[in-house]
Amino acid sequence: MTGIALRDASYAAGGKTILSGLSLHLAERRIGIVGRNGSGKTTLLRLIAGLVAPSTGSVQVDGIDPCTDRKAALSRLGILFQNPDHQILFPTVEEELAFGLRQQGLPQPRALDAARAALRAEGRAHWAAAPVSTLSGGQKHWLCLQAVLMMQPQTLLLDEPFAGLDLPTAARITRRLAGLAQRLVTISHDPAAVAGADRVIWLDAGRVAADGPPAQVLPAFAAEMARIGDSDADTDLAG
Repeated sequence: MTGIALRDASYAAGGKTILSGLSLHLAERRIGIVGRNGSGKTTLLRLIAGLVAPSTGSVQVDGIDPCTDRKAALSRLGILFQNPDHQILFPTVEEELAFGLRQQGLPQPRALDAARAALRAEGRAHWAAAPVSTLSGGQKHWLCLQAVLMMQPQTLLLDEPFAGLDLPTAARITRRLAGLAQRLVTISHDPAAVAGADRVIWLDAGRVAADGPPAQVLPAFAAEMARIGDSDADTDLAG
């Protein structure tokens, strides 16, 4: 089966169930996942990316298990975290860009050449030896996206891709993402961020509350979020 397939997939950690019995086939070009904080959105993305294994059930991407076959998963999936500092590993821009290519088997000199060529193509050749610590937050977001794209994955998993960005940077990232041929799976608590998706999944307490076209799912999600906001339903401590 092509695409992303979850079959009765659940995930628990620390004695707490985070995702429960998810069965989904994700094959559309643009997919949005919405939900409140703590609904399991980021855990679902990590499960699809193979960064964690399901406690029960299975996850497959184009027929492979992304958790057990990490090398095959590299060409199929790329993940962009909400906080770029949680993703960046290397001290300089060129090293960060080259890392994924090295994971795919490219020798270090060729990986660095490819990184520098990519920077030149983007008008950023002078970034190559720059310390990552000197980049702004928006520039770090760009770097993480470019590093993922250099591995040419078929699907991009985006965790709140516009969080913390100013409006001009968010506009630039939006244009870049819109022009990509890859499948995009975007998680957000903001309905506007996924309004243009082909399909939206509403996740609530680790389960699917609704699944369908944005025009069907997003109004119901927004209405429920407004109802919760009106009720001041935040007095209970987490169990």
